[in-house]
Amino acid sequence: MSDTLPTSYVQRFLLEDLDIRGAVVRLTDVWQAMQAGRDYPPAVAHLLGEMSAVSAVIAGNLKQPGRLTFQISGHGPVSLLVIDCAETLNLRGYAKSDSAPASGTLTELVGDGRLQLSLDIEGLDQPYQSLVPLEGDSIGEVFEHYLAQSEQQPAGLWLACTPAAAVALFVQKLPGADLKDLDGWSRVQQLAHTVREDELLGLDAAEILRRLFAEENVRLFDARPVTHDWPADPEKVADMLRALGEDEVRTILAEHGEIVVHDDLSNHTYRFDAADVDTLFRPPTLH
Repeated sequence: MSDTLPTSYVQRFLLEDLDIRGAVVRLTDVWQAMQAGRDYPPAVAHLLGEMSAVSAVIAGNLKQPGRLTFQISGHGPVSLLVIDCAETLNLRGYAKSDSAPASGTLTELVGDGRLQLSLDIEGLDQPYQSLVPLEGDSIGEVFEHYLAQSEQQPAGLWLACTPAAAVALFVQKLPGADLKDLDGWSRVQQLAHTVREDELLGLDAAEILRRLFAEENVRLFDARPVTHDWPADPEKVADMLRALGEDEVRTILAEHGEIVVHDDLSNHTYRFDAADVDTLFRPPTLH
């Protein structure tokens, strides 16, 4: 790996003579941090890792940067997969599963499901939202269908995921591609299909592209770092409890002995005992 690359990154590229764009995503420390303390079954972690890499691809290629959230929900052993990516490519996510098998296809694990996109761009009155049925038997196929429909241009995704890394190779045909080379898109797809999982997991973007597209004119853009930086925010949770009202909060406290709030996306647990609740609703001190 190049010493100049971030540990986790999105690196876009352009096949200039063909009008075909793409990106390579590598998530290492970010993906490891997203799994920490979760105890996901291997099949669940695999789905979430692939979805994390794809979400970083799409977030890194947005024409108007914003906060992007993808959610896959269904009625199978894995009922929910959520990835949230800030405009800065700060990534977080989680999966909700009930006795998921050790392996299985997306259809077997999620069942009859749907894909929901939410894109929150600064200046918009409300986030853009899209909801579509799941089409495909893998994370890659689902997002290939989604991109083809939403952007009206064919795309290809090649994914790999282990506990140590989640990686994606993305290519997409641009509107002028056929005018530059009628066979270009077909050729690029065939070349991309030759990429091996060990190459995706073991090589940096420049080397992957050199091996795949040695005869093409590849313009490689600077890598953008992907992070997982979501520190605990107890004051935000305190504000939420104040909004519930003192009577409601004290009722919950009386029933359970303490109030426990878990932030699934950021994986933080907040606990409030009687003394904490007293502090929450103590009148402000006047100076």
